Amino acid sequence: MNILFFLTPKSEVAYVEETDTLRQALEKMEHHGYAAVPLLSTEGKYLGTLTDGDVLWGLKELNFPSLYQMEEIPVMQVNRSRDNKPVHVDVDMEGLLEKVSAQNFVPVIDDEKVFIGIITRRDVIHYLAKQCRSREEAAV
Repeated sequence: MNILFFLTPKSEVAYVEETDTLRQALEKMEHHGYAAVPLLSTEGKYLGTLTDGDVLWGLKELNFPSLYQMEEIPVMQVNRSRDNKPVHVDVDMEGLLEKVSAQNFVPVIDDEKVFIGIITRRDVIHYLAKQCRSREEAAV
């Protein structure tokens, strides 16, 4: 199966760019209600994952600056604790399942390491559950 079936394209994904400020990152995460978002370079390459925990610890290290002060703090100044490992667009289903079992979302990159979207654990589980139901119904 082609993993693109599960892909949420970049145009539909909330992400943070390396040139964003801490305030912009925090507001994007809050607006979308996400605990983690992809972090992209200005060229669109996947750099890592920014989590709400990273932001919280970053705020602590910075002595809890005001929102106005956060406008001057580059998001790249925040240390990241873990980065979701990306998969290449041509990865097989087994490779995808390996990653999605350990991550809430899997970033997908192309040959140039440019971010093209994400695959969520939820979408894969829903697909697998639907396949199981179909097989059960066919067996009856």
